[in-house]
Amino acid sequence: MTDILLIRHGETAWNAVRKLQGHLDIPLNAEGRRQAKALAAGLQHEKLAAIISSDLQRAMQTAGEIARLQGLPTRIDAALRERCFGDFEGKLYSELPEMYPQEYAHWRQRDPDFHFPPKPDDSNNRGESIREFHQRTIDSIVHHAQQFEGKKIALVAHGGVLECAYREAMNLPLNAERTITIYNASINRFVYQDGQLSLVSWGDIEHLGDLALDELAEVAK
Repeated sequence: MTDILLIRHGETAWNAVRKLQGHLDIPLNAEGRRQAKALAAGLQHEKLAAIISSDLQRAMQTAGEIARLQGLPTRIDAALRERCFGDFEGKLYSELPEMYPQEYAHWRQRDPDFHFPPKPDDSNNRGESIREFHQRTIDSIVHHAQQFEGKKIALVAHGGVLECAYREAMNLPLNAERTITIYNASINRFVYQDGQLSLVSWGDIEHLGDLALDELAEVAK
């Protein structure tokens, strides 16, 4: 059995104004840095075998605070990145219904094979479908769980990655309505055993002292 702490990065300025980040590399803001330090302090007495982070700086900054108190290096895995939202990235959630009415409707309906429109100036920024994103992230989580079998690891990633893990553990269909809240700098505990990912506890933010943001909450309803 592998114990997995799946952690969302701390707050960014874009989280605070409800702007979609995706693969865009946005750093933590002052509150996010405070959250990362509080998170690290809350985990300092847990013996971790590895700390693995998405390659986006908001995740790496969060993981770095944990690594500093644990005395461990931060391992980087680009497969733990947030979903690529194509041309939706960098835009306010409030702008999307008017800018992309049909595409926004597909997003709200959670069509598993819907692709976001690509950025016209970036051929590498191709929006991922839910199915593609889910497969990428679960493959990564399982890989690390198998690599560190019998130990406890921390994976520092993004809200979408956490949602994929929750759906996998609860055996929910990809198009099911989202009913959970995903807070910045939250600790979400899973175990991986006998080829199965299982949820132990969700949404622990006691270490933060106040509520962190879940900027996707309204969109997910």
